[in-house]
This record gives sequence, structure tokens and C-alpha cells, in this order.
Amino acid sequence: MSREVQSTSGEISPIIKEKAPLILVEIQKAKSILLHFHPSPDPDSVGSALAMKFALEQIGKKVTVIKGDSEFPRGFKHFPGAGEIVEKNFLEIDQSQFDLFIIIDSAQPQMVSRRGEIKFAPNLKTIAIDHHATNRQFAEINLLESAYPASCQILFDLFKLWEVKLTPEISANLFIGIYTDTGAFKYRGVTQHTYEIIGELVKHIPDVSDLITRMENSNSPQLIAFEAAALDSIEVFCGGRFALAAVPSTVIKSKNIPTADVRTSEVSSFMLTVAEWDFVAAAAEIDSNVIKFSFRSKDIEKYDVAKLTESLGGGGHRAAAGLILRMPFDEAKKLVVQKAEELYKL
Repeated sequence: MSREVQSTSGEISPIIKEKAPLILVEIQKAKSILLHFHPSPDPDSVGSALAMKFALEQIGKKVTVIKGDSEFPRGFKHFPGAGEIVEKNFLEIDQSQFDLFIIIDSAQPQMVSRRGEIKFAPNLKTIAIDHHATNRQFAEINLLESAYPASCQILFDLFKLWEVKLTPEISANLFIGIYTDTGAFKYRGVTQHTYEIIGELVKHIPDVSDLITRMENSNSPQLIAFEAAALDSIEVFCGGRFALAAVPSTVIKSKNIPTADVRTSEVSSFMLTVAEWDFVAAAAEIDSNVIKFSFRSKDIEKYDVAKLTESLGGGGHRAAAGLILRMPFDEAKKLVVQKAEELYKL
């Protein structure tokens, strides 16, 4: 890495140009750096942390990546660096062993861990790098660029500015994060710059098709059982504009579905393909009176789902957002429908 900022192809955000040198200074001062995945990690969370790990190791830093709260998805185990993940969450580590925590793709402290209150030790410098508009900027240094469709795209620009060498390991992790968080390049936020980045990354990846295929063809029978139960539960509200799928814990337990296979985001994305539904949500009771929601929207001007989730303590993007409610299952469903009717005047 070098502190010298050089020009790159495409349009790098001014915010990233401003924060890149500040972040690099802290990295250069640090001896031991901590990275993590957020709860129920997606490929952008995993790819970001693993790509950053390889970039930091290029300059001789000691780096630890912890898995966080959730079991590591088996569909991600072929991502470069996955075999070096430490099986701990943030509340299980000794913060005194680190002097810098780089928190990527996490909009609030609860995305570091939901298993207890998050308090950072005085010795632990914190840097947050994220693309979620609802980010609460809770770190000492915050790089928030909500115009970017993935945290991995932010990292690509940072690495260019820092003169990180693109290796096959870094490229594969950045690619898979951008590919998935853009819905294979179909979501809002994808720009010419995104495609330029992808063009650079694929030059260094031996087999892009294998990277994607191994991830997308790793489903378990239990995952299919969850998706079937979720789709079977769909109800329609708000004059036919809003569809909600919700699976109680009794069904999840009766079908022996592990937590790793309760993927509400995949269900909500599929639900959004129905032409008549303008916004949707998939929910699952992952523990007694703990209900996880995943929202999607076609029309973000009329139905900004980030506003809906944020009003209930969640967060995310205008087109895709998440929420956890701690209350009885039926009450949670009613609250979400009532809030949607109130917020969107339906």
C-alpha cells in the first residue's frame, strides 16, 4: 500500500477520496486488526471482510476475521480465505488483543452482534465502512457511501487509492460481494463504474462461473422446506400492494430447519417478482418471540422500505431492508402491516 492517491478509471466517490487517506493512516499505525461478519452474513459481508483481510496482509498486518453470531453458510466456504475464519462472535473475543476494528457492511452496533450490548474497549480504534443509508455512523471514523450498491465496491475504490495489488483472492471476494448485492447487476445503484470494476476483477479470477455456481448450487433440503413453508404462508394486504410471508417457530422446528437455512432475504426477493406486488416482506420466528423480517420494494419513491424498517428499529436500503422484532409472532405481523398502512397512507 502507498498513501499516495492516484487516478483510477471510472468515477470514484469524493467521499471515498476524502476518507481513504484517513483510514490508511490508522491501518498503518495498527499492529493487530479485527474484522467480522454481520449476523446472517451475505456474500457482501463475507467478501468484504475476506478481501480486506488479504489487502491488509499485503502490508504485513496481523489480521483476524471472526464469524460473528451466525453459522458460516456452506455456500460461501469456497470463498478465498474462508478456511481461516475464527469461530467466535464479538462478545467472545478479547478486545485487548486488537488495536483496530474495521467494521464493514454493518449499519449499527447490533450488526456487530445481537447477543449483547456492544461496547468498544478504550484501546480499540473503530472504523466503519458501509453503503447502507441507515448507517448510524457509530465508529470513530465512518466511511458511508450509500450511492454504492455494495460495500465490496467501496473497497475496490479504496484498494485502488491505496495501491493494493489485485490478487485472485481479493478479486474473487470483491466480485462475489458486488454480484450478489446488486442482484446480478439488476438493482438500482449499478452504474458504469460498477461494470468497469467488474471488468477489472474478472481479469484476475481463474473461473468466475465456478465461483458463482458453487455458491448458488449449495442449497440444502431444509432450505427448500423453509422456502416452501414461507411461500405457502403468503398473505396480501394494503389493497393488494403488500405481500407478507411469515413462518412461525413451530413450523421451523417441526421441519428441523437449522437457523442457517432460514433465509428470509431469498424469499422476499423471489416474492418481488410478482407483478401485482409493489413491496413485500418475508418473516421467520428464529427464536421464541424473535421475528426476523426481510423487505423488498419495486417502487422506492412510494414504498421506501428503509423508512418502514427504521421506524421499527431496523435499517437497510430504500429497496431492500431488514428488521428484527421481539414480541409474539402474530403481534409482529400486525404491527408491520399497521406501520406500512400508516407510513404509506394505504
